[in-house]
Amino acid sequence: MTVLKTPLIDCGDVIEKRAEIKRYFQGTFDLYEALFETLASDDAYYLRPDVLRHPLIFYFGHTATFFVNKLNVAKLIDHRVDANIESMMAIGVDEMSWDDLNQAHYDWPTVAEVSAYRQSVRGVVEQLIDTIPLTLPIQWDDPFWVILMGIEHERIHLETSSVLIRQLPIEAVTSQHVWAICPHDTPCPENRLLDILPGQVSIGKEMPSQTYGWDNEYGQHDVAVDAFKASEFLVSNQEFLGFVKEGGYAEPSFWSDEGWQWRSYLNVACPLFWLPAKDGQFRLRTMLEEIDMPWSWPVEVNYHEAKAFCEWKSVISGQKIRLPTEAQWYRLYDQHVEQEPADWETAPGNVHLEHWASSCPVDHFSHNGLYDVIGNVWQWTESAIDGFDGFKVHPIYDDFSVPTFDGQHHLMKGGSWISTGNEAIRDSRYAFRRHFYQHVGFRYVESESVVRQTFNTY
Repeated sequence: MTVLKTPLIDCGDVIEKRAEIKRYFQGTFDLYEALFETLASDDAYYLRPDVLRHPLIFYFGHTATFFVNKLNVAKLIDHRVDANIESMMAIGVDEMSWDDLNQAHYDWPTVAEVSAYRQSVRGVVEQLIDTIPLTLPIQWDDPFWVILMGIEHERIHLETSSVLIRQLPIEAVTSQHVWAICPHDTPCPENRLLDILPGQVSIGKEMPSQTYGWDNEYGQHDVAVDAFKASEFLVSNQEFLGFVKEGGYAEPSFWSDEGWQWRSYLNVACPLFWLPAKDGQFRLRTMLEEIDMPWSWPVEVNYHEAKAFCEWKSVISGQKIRLPTEAQWYRLYDQHVEQEPADWETAPGNVHLEHWASSCPVDHFSHNGLYDVIGNVWQWTESAIDGFDGFKVHPIYDDFSVPTFDGQHHLMKGGSWISTGNEAIRDSRYAFRRHFYQHVGFRYVESESVVRQTFNTY
């Protein structure tokens, strides 16, 4: 599958750049619709794969609605395409906790109506790309920034919608070659801790930037990172099985108070995508298939499960094991990843849909001796998201970052197999609530450093 990279916006010829951004928009729009073609029937659009989320019909229309709403806010258009759809499909769900159920009822439009709406919006955006002023570099106040905002927003929902599709009943989806999974499951390697040298980490983008960025990526944050040790591999299904078999889900001492409340409320006994089989073994639900458990693939869990595993690992190993901080992940990246996406001929990890529509073995992609620093699955960190020094909210999307500066949204780094565009770059900063599921796993570190954090009161 060929997926275009996020455009460079600080250089180039204006005419060529306009054409490149149009291709990027069209490719994103087409890819998003191709994801929804995996649904077996129109009825599947109205199922709720997660009781804390809207049905998929909402997300099918939401990304187009976002374009219209933001273009109106930016005064690039002065009309509505469909006021009813744009009202109903404007705002998603960011539940406070696992029992904060969305009880609202909606008179959702038909799939055909939403599909026609998307095509109308496509025409509006294409006309704007052809006609609105374009200067390079593209910056926050420029009209094209809003166009890029809509494109990158749709790429976020490409990934989050794929997770919801993964939670649908298997009969509600249909396997397709374009979304083919990795065919490999190799003998699972033994994980070990590798020494990571101390060093200075600089995080934060400046304007003008090379690529589009969300407001939380801008500003300045410099951190001196002490020496630590990091696991050579992401935690595999095989390694996590030890935690399951030794009763990790039944031992409250491994869990935070919040984590234990979540585990107890939902009576969780294994990761979400593990399917208990009749013989006491497990199978795995990928986005569109149920397969024999690939034990060498990375486990996918929420923050609570990752943290509980680290507590268990600390007890059985006698070492101080925890999740890495955001700064420690950047230290891993700076030491081990040599190229940014703009310089890739082929992605050096299982990312950007360049290899498979699933995870792959944790020992498949080496980054100078450390595996999966980027790609395969996102990696939970111990850091809750916050703004950097000099943080400014973007006025066109003022509720993208600020509501997450609450100490309850933890950063994920590195991207997954379906992370594209802005999600695949070093500077991307995405955070979810601790009980949230994504294509996300973790690696662990041994570190004497105390995790300290203050929160922005913006």
